[in-house]
Amino acid sequence: MRIGELSRRTGVSVPTIKYYVREGLLPAGQLTSPNQASYDDVHVRRLRLIRALLDVGGLSVATVREVVAAVDDTDRPLHDMLGAVANHAVPRYEGAGDEPGEALVAARETVVDLINRRGWHTDPEGPAAEALAVALAALENVGHGGFIEVLDDYAEAAERVARTDLDYVARNVVREELVESVIVGIVLGDAMLGALRRLAHADASVKIFGANR
Repeated sequence: MRIGELSRRTGVSVPTIKYYVREGLLPAGQLTSPNQASYDDVHVRRLRLIRALLDVGGLSVATVREVVAAVDDTDRPLHDMLGAVANHAVPRYEGAGDEPGEALVAARETVVDLINRRGWHTDPEGPAAEALAVALAALENVGHGGFIEVLDDYAEAAERVARTDLDYVARNVVREELVESVIVGIVLGDAMLGALRRLAHADASVKIFGANR
């Protein structure tokens, strides 16, 4: 198909498609003449994935570029590729270069202890561990450090969610489809889980506190 048809099928404007190609998010079409290129269903699928990562997942263009680069690296071991995708999807702490306060130092120790206690095979100094430490430190700083008492309950729930994610991913045997499933599970799954949590909060609030309290 020509770029106009690709635009119609995906709802992405022609200038935006060209921008994604320039930025390395979308592979270029096959040249059919000096001024014309042909696109196929691979481009349709990738464009829809890009829009989902940007619009629903809330990732930046730069992060999406890194994610699709990891996806397209077919020589990379699958576990390493999945880890790279997960790491790119974790929000970065903007003050990472600052001298950490006491709360953050203590929170990092708590995260390392959690990882060791639960026997998780994960990097205690990676982006996800740091994001958790930052969240715990913020809770402490606003007077809600007591959340640490239920950290294992959260961790247990996270293990169940992660298992569900990867059980879904394991249904796919084709690498491209498996990789796409991981991205959907990690990035879009976060959005879905957040929405489900809000719904469950509303229900639990009524049951615990009563509708008129």
